[in-house]
Amino acid sequence: MAMMKMKINGYRLRALLSTSLSSSPFHSVPSRTFSSSSFENVGFIGLGNMGSRMANNLLKAGYKMTVHDVNCNVMKKYSDMGVSTKQTPFEVAEASDVVITMLPSSSHVLNVYNGPGGLLQGGDLLTPQLFIDSSTIDPQTSRKLAVSVSNCILKEKKENWENPVMLDAPVSGGVVAAEAGSLTFMVGGSEDVYLAAKSLLLSMGKNTIFCGGRGNGSVAKICNNLAMAISMLGLSEALALGQSLGITASTLTKIFNSSSARCWSSDSYNPVPGVMQGVPSSRNYSGGFASKLMVIRFLCLYLYLYR
Repeated sequence: MAMMKMKINGYRLRALLSTSLSSSPFHSVPSRTFSSSSFENVGFIGLGNMGSRMANNLLKAGYKMTVHDVNCNVMKKYSDMGVSTKQTPFEVAEASDVVITMLPSSSHVLNVYNGPGGLLQGGDLLTPQLFIDSSTIDPQTSRKLAVSVSNCILKEKKENWENPVMLDAPVSGGVVAAEAGSLTFMVGGSEDVYLAAKSLLLSMGKNTIFCGGRGNGSVAKICNNLAMAISMLGLSEALALGQSLGITASTLTKIFNSSSARCWSSDSYNPVPGVMQGVPSSRNYSGGFASKLMVIRFLCLYLYLYR
């Protein structure tokens, strides 16, 4: 029975990947040439560990920003900096050409888009031409929201933008890369829209990778998280074992980083305090990626694949 269940799940996974990369109704987006020249006003929603640093880099790049966060203290901080703050996502949308969201989970993203005072509260008429979600969420939610956005109409048409469009553009690199503006963006949606948004994304990162149709950025991010989580767990266990048997974490790290065990978790995000500066382990694990979010994302992925 167990072997049969594994085979069935394997067939489901292959069918899902085949659908998402080729024949999915969410994959095909009409091809048009879009311009980024109208992205003067940028809205940003979600100013946590990642979002605040991404928003700060957009400010440094000279974009006119309007922001929102549920944390009143964060809102006051940006207001004191001279940045326009709004009480609801809808108010942010009304003041923006493009809106970026960076939120903890699918439920938060759905609430920001569809909840009271949400981005889509205005019904079929929207102000922003482009919505970019950089949250790490399940592909199904990304695709459903992209369809909802594309079914709306722009209040004011600009250049070739006839309808609002959404990109899923989750990131990799963590808080350190968000601070340094060296994130990698994995982008799903229309390739023409991706190209129009590329300069905006590069104000917050150093790499942008087009992954294909709607939701494929989210697919890439969850796959990346899965591989990274496995390597981090393996590295942590190896470092714990080595220390318990009398070798220091610093010595083991030097060995790993010059041998076959080398990985991002060992050379860029080492989990042991005192081995590396500027990472969460060097500051009592403050400002890192919460493990509970990783668990929630893998649970969402499992439910999505095997529902």
